Amino acid sequence: MKIIIGDTVIWQNKNVLFLLILVLFVIAGCFNSEKTDYKTIAKEDVLVQYTALPKTVKSPKDNPSSPEKAALGKLLFFDPILSGNKDVACATCHHPKNGYAEFRDISIGVNGKGFGSTRVFNTPNDIPFVKRNAHTILNTAYNGIDTNNEYDPEKAPMFWDSRVESLEKQALEPIKALEEMRGRKYAEKDILDVVIARLKAIPEYQILFEEAFGEKDAINSINLSKAIAVFERTLVTNNSRFDQYVAGDENAISLSEKEGFKLFKKVGCANCHKGPMFSDYKMHVLSLQENNKLKIIDSGFGQQFSFRTPSLRNLQFTAPYMHNGKMKNLQKVLEFYEDIASGRSQNPNIEDDQLDSLVKKIRIKVMDMAPIISFLNTLNETDFDKEVVDAVPSGLPVGGDIN
Repeated sequence: MKIIIGDTVIWQNKNVLFLLILVLFVIAGCFNSEKTDYKTIAKEDVLVQYTALPKTVKSPKDNPSSPEKAALGKLLFFDPILSGNKDVACATCHHPKNGYAEFRDISIGVNGKGFGSTRVFNTPNDIPFVKRNAHTILNTAYNGIDTNNEYDPEKAPMFWDSRVESLEKQALEPIKALEEMRGRKYAEKDILDVVIARLKAIPEYQILFEEAFGEKDAINSINLSKAIAVFERTLVTNNSRFDQYVAGDENAISLSEKEGFKLFKKVGCANCHKGPMFSDYKMHVLSLQENNKLKIIDSGFGQQFSFRTPSLRNLQFTAPYMHNGKMKNLQKVLEFYEDIASGRSQNPNIEDDQLDSLVKKIRIKVMDMAPIISFLNTLNETDFDKEVVDAVPSGLPVGGDIN
């Protein structure tokens, strides 16, 4: 056998020819290995798929949505009659003017006055701050959604520690919490009975509950939670520029925003912020510094200093960021991740080896931050129900003591 190029015999020795062929196979194998690596990266990028939020919202089987329930839930959401001292409503900390969140690190609930960042405690005061940053209500209808757009509204994780599931169960928790709505006048075991008795004493609520649930004597804590949950499921923003982009409109986001999206995935943000809500809904230990407004250290889920991955949608409404509001802006958040990627805890209560393994995989640089923030802005949407009701059936100040 010979190797011939044109009319020239390049090699004719069989043994050396065999070695040459073997070397060529090895070299080819190396190139194939490189190609395989690139394919693997491409496949990993495909696996972290992002789709638009669904256009329809699921409801639990025992709580189908209706206009009557939603209208009742909205009144209840703005009515401070649900709080122990009749001074706090759900809307106090989740107001539409603030994107159903609050521009504060941690909230002031009971015995407070004022709105958003200007809210202060009355004096004297012995009520603590609410220990965690107020999640926005927007899109909580989709909580728990996975990368295949599948979710169960009855098992939707709620709060920073996912301590309850479903909007129905979530709706009652702030009413029972000392610092949020209950206050010191009533015990936790009694407050719901007190609130239900108040509602039953108001003829307008008697009518509204009966119309919403199609039964007599419809005012009870279960129906209270159902009405609020139905209203909250109407608060969705599923047509952001990003939603339009992944639905097929290439021009919905700019070239720089597309580059930011690539970097978002490349540097490791997508390890936890995945799916249409940009959350894996799992718990992670990040070693965030404590908020010194809190007298008791917040040890999070299972006392492990872990907290649920928040959604990245509508971040323009949810600053300051993280579970205790320690980060004033997105630049600070990304700088925090750059720092802890080294594996060094920033919280003295958390050992280095407790840090989430995915955090250590983040490879973000200062030059990546501006494009990523630019991309995150494509997740904002301002088309949602911003209407504040004119009055509530109790006759109390709409939204609580916020003026």
